Amino acid sequence: MITVVGLGPGDPESLTRKAWEVLSNAAEVYLRTGEHPVIKGLPHGVKVNTFDHLYSELDDFEAVYQAIVTKIIELADRPEGVVYAVPGDPTVAEATVLALRQEADELGLSLRIVQGVSFIEACLAMLGIDALDGLYIADALELAGGHHPPFSPDSPVLIGQLYSSMVAADVKLTLMNQYPDDHPVQLIHAAGTSEAEIEALRLHQIDQSSKISNLTALYVPQLPRESAFESFQETVAHLRAPDGCPWDRKQTHKTLRTHLLEESYEALQAIDADDMTALREELGDLLLQIVLHAQIATEEGEFSMADVIASIQEKIVRRHPHVFGGLHLDDMEHVLHNWEALKAAEREGEGEGKGLLDGVPLGLPALSQAAEIQERVKRVGFDWPEVEGVLAKIIEELEEVGRAPDSATRTAEMGDVFFSVVNYARWLGVDPEAALREANLRFRRRFGQLEEAARAEGRDLSGMSLEEMDALWDATKDNEG
Repeated sequence: MITVVGLGPGDPESLTRKAWEVLSNAAEVYLRTGEHPVIKGLPHGVKVNTFDHLYSELDDFEAVYQAIVTKIIELADRPEGVVYAVPGDPTVAEATVLALRQEADELGLSLRIVQGVSFIEACLAMLGIDALDGLYIADALELAGGHHPPFSPDSPVLIGQLYSSMVAADVKLTLMNQYPDDHPVQLIHAAGTSEAEIEALRLHQIDQSSKISNLTALYVPQLPRESAFESFQETVAHLRAPDGCPWDRKQTHKTLRTHLLEESYEALQAIDADDMTALREELGDLLLQIVLHAQIATEEGEFSMADVIASIQEKIVRRHPHVFGGLHLDDMEHVLHNWEALKAAEREGEGEGKGLLDGVPLGLPALSQAAEIQERVKRVGFDWPEVEGVLAKIIEELEEVGRAPDSATRTAEMGDVFFSVVNYARWLGVDPEAALREANLRFRRRFGQLEEAARAEGRDLSGMSLEEMDALWDATKDNEG
């Protein structure tokens, strides 16, 4: 028999009557840790054993918890069984209890849980909030090992087990991937004890607190503006609902096609202009198109946004075994070769019989499509050994244009010229699509300046000679420096 008792958040008066009864009738009790204020208020006469020594003897928490579970299972074989006591409630943030449940089930042992008041109730009382008002409960240790918070910024969050400045520093970095550095937060120290205290700080300051201890939790309020992906999905779903927008309700995958393309190009334009304010807005517009498509698919029973995200999540993890698995790759070249090998294996496993280039979208702009084709064949070794060969190929293709006997042949040969120039751009590490867009923008800007210069002289371009326009053109270039 294993009896697990919750000791409450700290104040001996928070012990439940059932917990007090079990502890009073026990000859001895094993504590996960003696570093807890309630210990001084345990019933007189009960023999107390702790596992505190394991924390210094073993390398990590996982090893400590496994050692505790092994010992408790061993003690459970005694006729009197074992009483195991943990801080707070046994079902809240207690890895040893979860492991005990699993092993007890496998071994056919009886396990009894005596509930206790957790740190959550004490924190809620101090903060004056209701847990049902969207509160998310998180583990500081899991956050410390992550890179992005797994919860919505539109909900308040209570983070337990923030027991050291080192853990707080790692938690801070994870949270700052979603929250502003100066987001107001509250450290809650010793909740449920007579020394309970709330410390108001900015997010970037939490690891600087001198009051952090094993009884510290962190409260993170929601962001002031709706910012969660789920909130945006609700907005789009509302637009498509019977009481939503007539225009949005009429849209289909095909009617939105042009909008998806336009928003993609506007995002690219913001990138080319290095305008981060515009990029933020354009990415939002692009996201709207993606969520709209997913909502339409949900309504039609085709797929949901969860399917979209699950699919790309699985694909990214599967194609990065050097990050999420045990594969070691030395450099980017090896990563790309492995990427193509994994994609080929996926195609073969799906029985598609597709070739290396079948995944290049035909809807891509011609320059981008050419660059992607060349990049893919390069990954399997089909490439010029030296850049000199690429330059020679451009000259060769230009000569073939000059020898072309008819319009159709000239068109084909000019296509080969463009394809060869794209290849040269790839060798130089230049994105040909971006380079041409920048050249177009540069020409538009300079020609606009040429028109302004002509108007300043009271001239009309149609009445000027080519030499005069060339002079104005050169002047605009000189003015750009």
